[in-house]
Amino acid sequence: MATLHNEILINGPIDKIWAALTNLELLEKYDPTVRKSRLISTINASIGAARRVDMQDGKNWFEEKLTVFSKNQLLAFELTACSFPVHKLKHSYTFEPFDGGIRVKQVMEYQVKYGLIGMMLDALVVKKQSDVGIKKFLQGLKFHVENS
Repeated sequence: MATLHNEILINGPIDKIWAALTNLELLEKYDPTVRKSRLISTINASIGAARRVDMQDGKNWFEEKLTVFSKNQLLAFELTACSFPVHKLKHSYTFEPFDGGIRVKQVMEYQVKYGLIGMMLDALVVKKQSDVGIKKFLQGLKFHVENS
């Protein structure tokens, strides 16, 4: 499994950050890589809540569900289906106070499809593109929380 670590400092209250991350249909409002995010479960903002996300490129998509929900402390999602060359993926978030704001840390663990070819693809493209996408997502979250 590959692991990516990212973090960002957000000048805003934890409740506002938590609300943005746990409203599964809000993702398209702050992640510039997302065209549409919609709820596909009857549960919202709790363990088991699920969404489908269509990417801006018009061809890629993924579905994920909330698997860990410890208010204002720990949040985790797991991939359930996708168009990407990824077999398993989990991303989790932790939150630490700092000077009137919050440090949001994300850890993403994933496993690529296609065996050795997938590992080479990961080393050449997938890991870099995923990291760039996460950074755009976190910057969008920061802007959303600090400016809305």
